[in-house]
Amino acid sequence: MSTPQNVAVNGSRLWQSLMDMAQIGATPKGGVCRLALTDLDKQSRDLFVRWCEEAGCTISVDRMGNIFARRPGRDDSLPPVIMGSHLDSQPTGGKYDGVYGVLAGLEVVRSLNDMNYVTEAPVEVAVWTNEEGSRFAPAMVSSGVFAGVFDLEYGLSRADLDGKTMGEELARIGYAGDQEVGGRKVGAYFEAHIEQGPILEIEGKTIGVVTDCQGQRWYEITFTGQEAHAGPTPMVRRKDALLGAARVVDAVNRIGMKYGPLACATVGLMQIHPNSRNVIPGRVFFTVDFRHPDDGILKAMDGELRAEVERIAGEIGLESDFQQIWYYAPIRFDETCVAAVRKGVERTGHSFRDIVSGAGHDACYLSKVAPTAMVFIPCIDGISHNEVEETTPEWSTAGCEVLLHAVLDRANAMAEQVKASAE
Repeated sequence: MSTPQNVAVNGSRLWQSLMDMAQIGATPKGGVCRLALTDLDKQSRDLFVRWCEEAGCTISVDRMGNIFARRPGRDDSLPPVIMGSHLDSQPTGGKYDGVYGVLAGLEVVRSLNDMNYVTEAPVEVAVWTNEEGSRFAPAMVSSGVFAGVFDLEYGLSRADLDGKTMGEELARIGYAGDQEVGGRKVGAYFEAHIEQGPILEIEGKTIGVVTDCQGQRWYEITFTGQEAHAGPTPMVRRKDALLGAARVVDAVNRIGMKYGPLACATVGLMQIHPNSRNVIPGRVFFTVDFRHPDDGILKAMDGELRAEVERIAGEIGLESDFQQIWYYAPIRFDETCVAAVRKGVERTGHSFRDIVSGAGHDACYLSKVAPTAMVFIPCIDGISHNEVEETTPEWSTAGCEVLLHAVLDRANAMAEQVKASAE
């Protein structure tokens, strides 16, 4: 089937949708706080569903709360081409992370409506639950259940720091759907996203053609020492859990620097007990995030962290509990889908470069069950997971244009592939 003439998206409509969505959970510095499955997350989901229904889509929700908005194709028996990302945010998040991919997908649907054009295969826009992992760990858990990485019971039982589970909160906000999670064929998956780093802007490129995504390991570590009075207790007799945690923070930084420039190593969350100014901390819980595009190096970083935790605990006289709670290996995206993104760049004339994603995305898990690729646009100063996260209307339009062309390429090729396989 031929591509329609005068293929275009409505960039101003996309930008206005981004601004409207950003009003839900808006923060004083221009960002958003929409933690997964909170009332604010429900409001963002409700708005997305309303917009999709107004665009003529049918809505389905699976048992992990993943939302699918479907635009029919000429042959609805063909597997859909899905676009998507997430609507949940970090506690002090930006208004584009995840949301851009969801609303760029919606704009593709709206633009197809404007052109009165029907693709061969159906087209869907997906919202994945709890991509960020800031309320329920690990991140990307619902797309992980969809891809068969986690089982449903595991996903629904993930609990926040107050003990509330994803299953309970999905039911509370009305998004515990009845569709089974995964198990259906997906023709292709595309995710548009801000880069969340500075490379595209520094090099003056408008589009990042994402070829790979680096691997990641998450850890939860608890040091237990002995609470004691900050005054009478001699320094040499202390079992200070916070001292141990501080030394691990330094070790994590050294490991990241050792395996740089591609390694990333972060301690992002810490809880100190009893958290009193004149009590030596008796227990500290903290997290570690390791990332690298080479799985062998990621494994070496893992080994060094384990050795450092054991050494530090022994030196101070602490008990340690070390848990790796999440791991996924580096992945390479599907060559055909990456080629479709490149075709989109060629047809739109935007400047581009190939790029490896430094962040984890739902696309990483979708790649296990469907041909997958991603489209990156720049974000100003490379800042993300921050209230001041920013991009431009021009960049957002460009990424959506490329996304539209890539979707057209795969949605119309689907019928030819099915026909060829039947012959």
